[in-house]
Amino acid sequence: MPLPQKKRWKSMAKGLVLGALFTSFLLLLYSYAVPPLHAGLASMTPEGVAPCSPAPGEPETVGPANSSVGECQPRRDIVFMKTHKTASSTLLNILFRFGQKHGLKFAFPNGRNDFDYPAFFARSLVQDYHPGACFNIICNHMRFHYDEVRGLVPPNATFITVLRDPARLFESSFHYFGSVVPFTWKLSGRDKLAEFLEDPNRYYDPNGYNAHYLRNLLFFDLGYDSDLDPGSPQVQEHILEVERRFHLVLLQEYFDESLVLLKDLLCWELEDVLYFKLNARRASAVPRLSGELYRRATAWNVLDARLYRHFNASFWRKVEAFGQERMAREVAALRHANEHMRRICIDGGHAVDAAAIQDSAMQPWQPLGTKSILGYNLKKSIGQRHAQLCRRMLTPEIQYLMDLGVNLWVTKLWKFIRDFLHW
Repeated sequence: MPLPQKKRWKSMAKGLVLGALFTSFLLLLYSYAVPPLHAGLASMTPEGVAPCSPAPGEPETVGPANSSVGECQPRRDIVFMKTHKTASSTLLNILFRFGQKHGLKFAFPNGRNDFDYPAFFARSLVQDYHPGACFNIICNHMRFHYDEVRGLVPPNATFITVLRDPARLFESSFHYFGSVVPFTWKLSGRDKLAEFLEDPNRYYDPNGYNAHYLRNLLFFDLGYDSDLDPGSPQVQEHILEVERRFHLVLLQEYFDESLVLLKDLLCWELEDVLYFKLNARRASAVPRLSGELYRRATAWNVLDARLYRHFNASFWRKVEAFGQERMAREVAALRHANEHMRRICIDGGHAVDAAAIQDSAMQPWQPLGTKSILGYNLKKSIGQRHAQLCRRMLTPEIQYLMDLGVNLWVTKLWKFIRDFLHW
């Protein structure tokens, strides 16, 4: 390795360590600023149950999302368990727009754009939380804690999440988060992903900093042990628990079909589920997994693979119940409407590299070390009818959160440090 490149590598490594230490210090200050969970629990109603909580003894199994007789009523109380690298940012934008349009109350994080991830979710992490508080929508990144979430939304809230093929998710997570997972720094080859999958246990440390990003990330996000023995009966128990808790599990690979099922479940209008693909990587940053690497990535993420197989099967049962012909018609209508909005809203008609984005309000968050996430330029002349919708559909997560009044002081400070150090 040439000396200048080696020096740059050492400089980046030192910077990452210093950044991690500084961020940890900020989070420590943040934890002191947030009221502890037991303070909220101590101030509940006399019966010991917050108004949003289910009644004592209520079964965990979710019932029909729309239980009204006859006319379908739009659902406004939603828990979206936002998983990583699954097109979840696109779905988040849909929920932001719906909530803003109808004046709904979001349970937002306080200080950053996630709920203290990778720690488990707690009610006290919600901005402006007070005992007995009730919200319509929870949708930011968290490590799922069902009981804590359940106590913040009405009993009939709709629970949804999204999964992705575990091998593809692992590849995406490896390239997006790999630079902040210290045990990957030992990888020296040009293709670090292939080198890692040759012998994952040589590098992987389950107790290492940010290790959760590189094994069974779906299982981890859903609140389970991502290093659980695949032979343990708990694996299937956890999968069935997810099935009991969630009304709909979407699939990233069949996103349009998923949105059609979601629209039907929530009794929404077509405009409510229109979208542009957000937080996508440019093609040159997306290496294709070969057959052998795909097999190894799947085997390495075997818990996620079992989870995905289960919900892939149940997804297509839902499609069958919905009706194949009806699904084809509605998917076509959604794609036609999305294409119509693309022509109205997007300058040039397609996503562009970060350097080509003209408005900082449209600049998506980038991974450390490379600006590989695409964004959009808003057309300068858009009719009054579509101007607001276009801007909202194209606004990245961080900027949308700020537009909604979320306190992001930790996120903003971290961005300032990254910009200063040119990370």
